[in-house]
Amino acid sequence: MTSKPFTIGVFDSGFGGLTVLRELLDLIPNARFTYLGDTARLPYGSKSRTTIARYAVSSTNFLLREGADLLVIACNTATALALNEIRAAAGFVPVLGVIEPGAHAAFAANPAGSVVVLATAATVQSNAYSRTLDLLGIRSTEKACPLLVPLVEEGWTAHPVTAEVARIYLTEALMKAPDATTLLLGCTHYPVLKPLLHTVLEQMHRPLHIIDSARATAEAVLARLPAVPPLAAEAQPLAVFATDSVEKFQQLGSRFLGHPLPLVTLVDLGG
Repeated sequence: MTSKPFTIGVFDSGFGGLTVLRELLDLIPNARFTYLGDTARLPYGSKSRTTIARYAVSSTNFLLREGADLLVIACNTATALALNEIRAAAGFVPVLGVIEPGAHAAFAANPAGSVVVLATAATVQSNAYSRTLDLLGIRSTEKACPLLVPLVEEGWTAHPVTAEVARIYLTEALMKAPDATTLLLGCTHYPVLKPLLHTVLEQMHRPLHIIDSARATAEAVLARLPAVPPLAAEAQPLAVFATDSVEKFQQLGSRFLGHPLPLVTLVDLGG
């Protein structure tokens, strides 16, 4: 009789959380992963806090039913607005969001520096990053970048239009934070733009240390884990679920994960 593999449940409202999953797969190859993209109910950012919490809790309950031993909330909006409700629903199962690991990684990179946070409008409005960074004693400037997510989902990760949009956002942010030393990517879509952002910053003659919150989150998960034995040969290492079009999720998701997804299963979590 084989023992149950250690299972990490990963949740996002859509595709961006797959960048977190990609880093988790790299750092923790012995675990089993279950990923849920709640694509039927995105974008979370346009919903009320009560609705976001309800959606996040139903997704949490699904991952718990799938046997999750640890939960990763790979969604900035859900982390910012519903982390307490998610932890209450999870009970004794540990829960990690994406905001604290990113903020702590920025602090570790330069404790005395100033940070520019690029994020979605909903995350910026929540002030979740600025509050967390303030507790660490770090000055921060948050910049909403509403055009970057659709450009990433269009596949324009190296397109001149995306580079120009990024340049405009960075210029506006750095005008408010001329002494910034660190750039924190506060949206899980943005790690796929990291090479482009490096190039744009070099062209602007503003070299900043870029913090990838997806990688920081995966490292925080690794630090919390017990020793995880290797997966049994017959174990399925990754199961992927979506609440809307699995065909679209299969196609777009592969861009974020960096390789083809396994067969995506459609699930109905209600309204």
